[in-house]
Amino acid sequence: MSKIQVPAARNTLRILSLLSSIDVPISAARIRTELDLPRSTTYHLLAELETSGFVVHLPENQTYGLGLAAYSMASAYTTQQPLVRMAQKPLLEAASLVDGSGHLARLSGSEILYLSEVRSEHAVSLITEVGVRLSAARTASGRIMLAHLPQAEAKAALSTSGLHKSWREIKERLELFQRRGWAEEIEEVSRGQRSIAVAIVDHLQRPAASLAVTYRVDVAENEQAVDAAIAVLMKAAKSISQRMYGTGTKAQ
Repeated sequence: MSKIQVPAARNTLRILSLLSSIDVPISAARIRTELDLPRSTTYHLLAELETSGFVVHLPENQTYGLGLAAYSMASAYTTQQPLVRMAQKPLLEAASLVDGSGHLARLSGSEILYLSEVRSEHAVSLITEVGVRLSAARTASGRIMLAHLPQAEAKAALSTSGLHKSWREIKERLELFQRRGWAEEIEEVSRGQRSIAVAIVDHLQRPAASLAVTYRVDVAENEQAVDAAIAVLMKAAKSISQRMYGTGTKAQ
């Protein structure tokens, strides 16, 4: 029996696959060129995908990116990823040390996307739930991953961050984060909360993901607990890097 051809369905899936393979929104013209689609077909399919929530249109620069519906479907797969499974136990351990929440995130252009969250018994509810996207420049997770990118890439990712700081100042902070192995933010995401994060790097020493814990600012006074949490995250990041990518973090 010959296969039934459904060009519209096939091209819809091709558009979603293309958008999922690129970390920044792209124009309809690029989609059309990459997939060799007719102009009218491209816009009709994008319009339908936008209506259903699988694609979001950014009118200020006429580009398209994945929508929330696509991320919701992906979350079912995300929970089964080896990366998520390997991160759960050390995240909970680190979070419990500071009575906070643990997070696994990845870098997506100028933003981070949260892939997993665990909470200790005394943790408060935060906005950093699975599927949420936040500015990489304002989060500990984003900062430590940016610190592991080549300077040109980090600068490009930060160009739309809205931070009112010179590149020289930002560069110095990123170099500090990479040198010591962890980044932080204090009350820039949630009032009364502080976060620390370390990077999981791949075989090219690029940031594959980050491990972070968020906890009350007053807990920071317990330096022993915070240092212990950082040690747990750094050990876990190195182990995951080795198991997933056959390498470890750079020597500190």
